[in-house]
Amino acid sequence: MTLLDETRQRIVPPDAAVAAATQRLLDGKTKPRRSLGRLEEIACRIAAMRGRPLPPPPVGAIVVMAADHGVAAEGVSAYPQEVTRQMVLNFVRGGAAINVLARRAGARLVVVDMGVAGELEPAPGLLLRRIAAGTRSLASGPAMSRADAVRAIEAGVAIARDLARAGVTLLGTGEMGIANTTAASALAAALTGRPVAELTGRGTGVDDAALRRKVAVIERALIVNRPDAADPLGTLAQLGGFEIAGLAGLILGAAAERVPVVLDGVITAAAALVAVRLAPRAAGYLLAAHRSVEPAHAPLLAALELEPLVDLALRLGEGTGAALAFGLIEAAIALLHEMASFADAGVADSGA
Repeated sequence: MTLLDETRQRIVPPDAAVAAATQRLLDGKTKPRRSLGRLEEIACRIAAMRGRPLPPPPVGAIVVMAADHGVAAEGVSAYPQEVTRQMVLNFVRGGAAINVLARRAGARLVVVDMGVAGELEPAPGLLLRRIAAGTRSLASGPAMSRADAVRAIEAGVAIARDLARAGVTLLGTGEMGIANTTAASALAAALTGRPVAELTGRGTGVDDAALRRKVAVIERALIVNRPDAADPLGTLAQLGGFEIAGLAGLILGAAAERVPVVLDGVITAAAALVAVRLAPRAAGYLLAAHRSVEPAHAPLLAALELEPLVDLALRLGEGTGAALAFGLIEAAIALLHEMASFADAGVADSGA
């Protein structure tokens, strides 16, 4: 049995009885019932995922996976491909937006080379898990082989497993890869059946001509590859990227360890939809940090049946939205631990 198959089999649904017990704890706190709205929902969902009515404060890590895409040669990005490697070095040096926000969230940052075109030297906080020096262009055939897609997924599974065993109890997802919004929009079109033009945005900020070219490239990729939505692994291999496959594996691995996963933007949502199509029970371990301005993001979240926690018009990626959501999750769990009950505070409970 492969690691992927074993991981899929190990995923169990979150415990609904635990969620109900957590809600009873919240109902006993000094407030009108359900008055903390989605914070109560978050607390109950985290408890159900972890299998404990009173889960300890989360220990967070944000995993940023990076890879290059052959489709960048089609002129679908406002930035050259070498920016992928340059930004990975920026992450390692601590100078990117995700570094700032991860520090504010008190979260460990793990950067993973899943297939950056340029060579990267070993460095603290950087994992070298490269499958190849970028994918082939999805516009002319499969971006990667099915075997390489499995390798990338299993690399993500192993990273999630290792982090969980090191004590991490909350994972955020991030990515870096020039042209990866093209891959994400292609996956969204293939897996949701919606028109390419409705799902394709400006990514790094392309102009109107480049946006039209991007749409045409994705439409050509769908004609050339003829993806089958009933075969998510094959669709991932045809249209995805090594970082998208790695993130799908990270989600599956986290779900198998009962670790909640906070999704960032459109690329991580595309990875999540692949993961959920491979293992439907993984859906129970996902939270959506925000709604991106990228057009594919809202349809992907709808397919995942997720409501984002915030809407800040973000479109950066890197895991920035996930880092911001960590504070809300930590607050929800803190309410369980620190807020007085009616009995403890000597306050009359009108809802009793």
